[in-house]
Amino acid sequence: MYQKLQADYLFTGKKMLHNGEVLIAQPNGTIEAIVAAADAGLDIQKIEGVLCPGFVNTHCHLELSHLKGVIPMHTGLVNFVMHVMAKRFYEPDVIEQAIVAAEAEMLRNGIVAVGDICNTNHTLAQKQQAAFRYYNFIETSGWLPAIADKRFKQTQELWQQFPGPKSIVPHAPYSVSTALWQEMVPHFSGNVITMHNQETPAEEVLFKQGKGGFLQMYSQMQADNSFFKPSGKSSLQTVAPYFTHAAAVILVHNTFSAKEDLRWIRQYTQQNNILLFTALCINANLYIEQQVPPVSTMMEADITITIGTDSLASNYALSVLDELIMINKHFPKIPFHTLLQWATCNGAKALDMDNIVGSFTPNTQPGILQLKGMDVLHNSMQHARVKRLL
Repeated sequence: MYQKLQADYLFTGKKMLHNGEVLIAQPNGTIEAIVAAADAGLDIQKIEGVLCPGFVNTHCHLELSHLKGVIPMHTGLVNFVMHVMAKRFYEPDVIEQAIVAAEAEMLRNGIVAVGDICNTNHTLAQKQQAAFRYYNFIETSGWLPAIADKRFKQTQELWQQFPGPKSIVPHAPYSVSTALWQEMVPHFSGNVITMHNQETPAEEVLFKQGKGGFLQMYSQMQADNSFFKPSGKSSLQTVAPYFTHAAAVILVHNTFSAKEDLRWIRQYTQQNNILLFTALCINANLYIEQQVPPVSTMMEADITITIGTDSLASNYALSVLDELIMINKHFPKIPFHTLLQWATCNGAKALDMDNIVGSFTPNTQPGILQLKGMDVLHNSMQHARVKRLL
C-alpha cells in the first residue's frame, strides 16, 4: 500500500510547495509522485511542518568519531591539525564503537548519504552494513617530496579496499607536495574530487610569502621545508590546475576564501567544464577558528553550496540540520528553501547521487523527513527539529 503524506509545506529538493500537494511513496521509500490533494484519493496522512528529502552530508570524517570532546575549541587550524595527528591513535574497539554510534547519530538526524574522508580502513566494516550511501574520498597527504611515492602506494592500497563510488583526493594544499600531486592527477580524470581549502590565513601566507604558522608545524614534525618555493599566488590558484580533468570539485570549508579567489575558481572551472561545489561546515569553522565562512560571497559568485558536518573532533554533532540552524543564525536573510536545497539536491549532485537521493523525483529513494519548529513567518530555523519518516 502506498504512503500518502500531506504537510503544511512540501519541499521537493528544489522548491517549496504550499498548496496541499500530496507526496506518494512506496513502503520502501521509492517516490511515486507528487499530486494535488484532489487526485490523491483516500488514506492521506496529515503531517505537521515540512516534508523534505533526506539530507546529504558532503563532508565528514567518520573515522575520527572517537575524538569527540578530545581536542579543545578555538585552537586555530595549525594547532588543531597537530592535535589530531597526536591524539587520533586509540584501541581499535574504541574507534569501532565510536564509528557505529556516530553513524547511528547521522541516521537519526535524517542524513541519507555522506561524502566521507578516509585515511584508514577503520570505517570499512560499518559501511559494509549499508545503512546508507557513502561516497568514499580516499585522502592522501605528504608534504615531503621524498615520501610521495610511498604515500601514494599506501593510498592506492586503501582505495582498493573500499567499494565504489570512490575517488583518490588530496588533503589540502599545505599538506601535499608537487611530487604527490603529480602522482594523483591521472586519477582525477572524470571523478569527484574534494579538498580542504583556505581554512586559515596561514595557508595564504605560506603560498604567497613562504612564511607563517605552517612553518612551525613543519618544524614540529621535523620536516625539512627548504624545498618549498612560494608561488606568490593564493593556495587555491596555485593548486587548481591539477583539477583540470576532474568531473567535479568540492572545496571544503573555504573559511578565509577571498572574493577574488571565489570568482577566479568559478571562472576557471566553467572554462574547463568542471562542476564546482563548496561544502559549508560552519560549526567546525566556529569550533576551530571562531570564524564564519563567507557564505554571501559564495552566493554572489554563483557557486553551488552544499552542507557538511566535518568530524566529531571539531563538532558537537553530525547533524546537517544543526549546520542549517547555525547558517540561519548568521545569515537570516537566506530563505528556507535555499538552505534546504543546499542540504538535499545540491549535495546529491555534488556526490553524483542525484539519480538516487536529494529530491522527490519519481523512482528515487531519497528518504522522507519531517521538519518541525521552523518559524516560516520570520524565516527562523532556531527551533527546528527533524524526524525521519521513511
